[in-house]
Order: sequence, then C-alpha cells, then structure tokens
Amino acid sequence: MVREVSESCVESLLAEIVLSYCSGFYANKPELAARRIEAIGFQVGHQLSERYTMDRPRFTDNLDAIKFICKDFWSELFKKQIDNLKTNHRGTFVLQDNRFRWLAHMSVDPSVQASGNIQDPSAMAENKSAQATGMHLYFPCGIIRGALSNLGIECAVSADISNLPACELISLITFNLEQYIEGIS
Repeated sequence: MVREVSESCVESLLAEIVLSYCSGFYANKPELAARRIEAIGFQVGHQLSERYTMDRPRFTDNLDAIKFICKDFWSELFKKQIDNLKTNHRGTFVLQDNRFRWLAHMSVDPSVQASGNIQDPSAMAENKSAQATGMHLYFPCGIIRGALSNLGIECAVSADISNLPACELISLITFNLEQYIEGIS
C-alpha cells in the first residue's frame, strides 16, 4: 500500500519551517536560516531517494541519475516530470519546471524583483517577498542535493526564480577524480 501525504500539508509544513527559521531562530541571519532549511531538505531528499531506488540497480553514470531525478523522483514529489533538462556536458545540469507546484501560490512584484538566483540570501534582503520566495526554494534544492548525494553524486544545487511560477534548479556536479579512480579499479 502506497502512503502519501496531502500536498497542502507539505506546503503548510514548508511555510512553517521557513517562518520559524527566518522569523524566529535566525531572524537576523538569513544565511544561517537558508543553510538550515537546505539541510532539512537534504535529509528528506536522501531518505526519499533511498526509498525510490530500493529495487533498482545502481546508476552507472551521472546522466542516468539526473534522468531518474527528472522523470521518476520529480514525478513522485510533484506528480509531473521536469519540463526541460539542459546540460553543458561539463557537470552542470539545469532542471526546469515551468509551473513549480510549491511556488504556484506565490508572487513577487516584478517592478522590485531582485535577481532571481537564491545563491546569496542576504542579497535579497531589500525585497522581503523575493527573500521569502527564495527561502522556500532552499528546501527543494536540499531535496535534490540529498537525492543526488544518496545516488553517489556530490553537487551544489541552486534555484532561479526570475520567471515565477517557473523555477530552474541548477545542479553543479563536481567531478571527483579519486572516486573515478576507485570506480575503475
């Protein structure tokens, strides 16, 4: 029997996590709040990918793992596949969701919208709505990073929200020569 959680419950939980960390625990330190929210997402993603890959053989390369994230993993989380996957064939993958479900109810005033990249939460401090939206994206970025980490891929994941409710998750995979040598020996 498959157990599912209501989407509204997940959205409410995410909103409460962001509120607690941004207004409570780390009210004056958005970088620490962002790091903590991303860490919670990392743990969730790590556990979910463990569950969803339990009956699968290990992936042979990074592209197979990214395809799994775009098709199967994303479908389990958001009931749809990623709309577009781009790569530069040097370790950077861009996963594009044209209607990211967790941002569908959010909006940012385009006249004051700062850069849509959430790499630096303190850079969005002057625009509270952009900062709040950006903080909500640390959790799904952590989920993707945790899932990929469980699949043996260490990476950095960031998000671009310049065209809400569209969202681009950028996964930068750092190639580890030591892992490669261990893998072939």
